[in-house]
Amino acid sequence: MGGPNLEVFKFGMYIMFPIAIMYYYGTNLDNRFSVPDFWPKAHQTNRIPFERNEIQSELERLKRRRLELRERRLRSERNGEE
Repeated sequence: MGGPNLEVFKFGMYIMFPIAIMYYYGTNLDNRFSVPDFWPKAHQTNRIPFERNEIQSELERLKRRRLELRERRLRSERNGEE
């Protein structure tokens, strides 16, 4: 059939193929598989307020937004009934 040289070649392929694949995918991962701008920048994320005045201003902003949305919802309900 193939002889001992074929068996040595097959054994070498069985050993080297997984090592070569792991080497290819394991080196230079940051440049090869990175997606540019995948994570948001620091100024694009939510910023949690820690100071007392920041918390108060954030609560006021949320209250204004909630009341504005409520007013818009009530206005649309009134327009829908008429």
